[in-house]
Order: sequence, then C-alpha cells, then structure tokens
Amino acid sequence: MPVSPPPRPHAADKTELVIITGLSGSGKGTVLKALEDLGYYAVDNLPIDLIPKFAELVKNAATIRKAALVVDIREGSALDKFPALYKRIRRQVPTRLVFLDADDAALIRRFSETRRPHPLGTEQSVAASVRRERERLKSIRALAEPIINTSKFNVHELRETIHSTFGSQRHASTGILVHINSFGYRHGVPADSDLVFDVRFLPNPNYIPAFKKLTGKHPSVARYIRSFPQSQEFIERISELLVYLLPHYIDEGKSYLTISFGCTGGHHRSVMIAHELRKRLSQAGYRVKETHRDVTKKI
Repeated sequence: MPVSPPPRPHAADKTELVIITGLSGSGKGTVLKALEDLGYYAVDNLPIDLIPKFAELVKNAATIRKAALVVDIREGSALDKFPALYKRIRRQVPTRLVFLDADDAALIRRFSETRRPHPLGTEQSVAASVRRERERLKSIRALAEPIINTSKFNVHELRETIHSTFGSQRHASTGILVHINSFGYRHGVPADSDLVFDVRFLPNPNYIPAFKKLTGKHPSVARYIRSFPQSQEFIERISELLVYLLPHYIDEGKSYLTISFGCTGGHHRSVMIAHELRKRLSQAGYRVKETHRDVTKKI
C-alpha cells in the first residue's frame, strides 16, 4: 500500500533561509542561537558545497520551514564560491544574508578578552588577521542586508535586535533599533553611519574655559548650547524629520539605523545633540541606543 507524503505546512508558514556571515568575533554564534530560539533550524559552519542541498531541504521538507546557517572565514578558499552560490540559492528559496561587522578595536578587544586565536592563525597579529579577513569578505558584505555593526552591543542587545528583526510580531515601535552616536570630525566620520548631521554651525563651548574639560551631557554645557535659538530650532526640525523617516525605514524592512552627529572634537555640541535626540526618539516609542565615540579622546 503506498505511503502518502506528510502534509505540507499551511501557506502562512513562510519558507525562509537566513545565512549569517561576517567577521570573526562579531557575534555570529549569538545571532545563530537567537534565531534558533525563534524556531529556526540552526546549523553552524556548514560546508559551502552542501548549502544548495540544504536550501533544497528547506524548500521541500514538511518539517523545516525556517532555517539559519553560518558561513565564514573558516571555509578557507571555498569561500570564494559563495557570492555566485548565494545568488543561485536566492532563486530557489527566499533567502536573507545577514552580515555582522564590528570596528577593528572592538574585535581586537574581544579576542584579547577571550584569549581565543583568530581563525586565520597565530602567525600574524590579530589586527593583521582582522584586516585580511575584512578584505576577504568584502564581496560578500556587498550582497548582505541587513549589515549589523555589533561594536556597541552587548550579547543581550544583539539578541534583542535579532528577535525584533526576525520575530513574527513586529511593530513600528519595536521593529527597528536606532543607534545615535556623537563623534568628532577630526577623528573621522563613523563608517557605519546611515545618516550624518554636522552640528559645527552651533556655538562652540570649547572656547569657554569653564566648559573645556566637560562634555555636552553636563547640565551647564547643555544649557549653554540650548540657549541659542539655532540649537532649539535644529533639535525640533531634526526630531520631526526622524520621526517622519523611521516608519518608512521600517516599512522597507530596515531593522537597524545608525544616526551620527558630528562636531569638531566630539566632546560638546555633538554629545548634547545626540543625547537630546535619544530622549526624544525614546519618548516617541523607539528603541534607541546612545554612544559617544570620541568623548575620551584629546581635543
């Protein structure tokens, strides 16, 4: 007597394959575990030549509808095949490529803290290995969406971001994580910025001796910057712009947005503006993380 095949899942059970890649030490294991918590069938370091078979399994199996796997530098020279292979897989099954990035300093610190060797070996410094790995992954990074910079995340924040991005219940108030950052132009624009605003047109507290060694979060400095009408108008206009833009970013599927405010040294004006915008977007119902990249650097 012929055996009937198992019933296919309901159409609402959307088939999806998520491929996680990125730099060593950027949190790929944390992301894979977070997706597993959401019901994804999780596989770490599947050989590249087996990925097409795995994608076919996800497409046809009755019991696996959502799956996630990690592909990274451990694949060695086989990694060169991945861009073409990824484009082919996307035609077979809905696939998302998540790239985890982080600043060099953060990656070096993480390897130092864990005392784990970099996958590229110990014959060169960790810094050199990170640079080499970043170059190797450049073509893969160009295909990814989203790209998540984990430099400022702890494990819990990264897990929360993944749950928000891939969880079934996504709302406008929680569907995007906004990272607001201050910086100094003399130290360079943060590479992971999605939106950059230059606040060097505001009066500079650095020229007032009492404020020089303080930051824009100090009440006296903040009060001084806020006392100028252009500061008030800028805060109001930027707040309105961002509250208008964020729902549209969410509609486009963006789950992570970095907004950077820059002044000359990154100590006063950009810090005060970033802090104020964080409060306003939080009050509007968004998840917001605030960092100040250059406050500890010399002016």
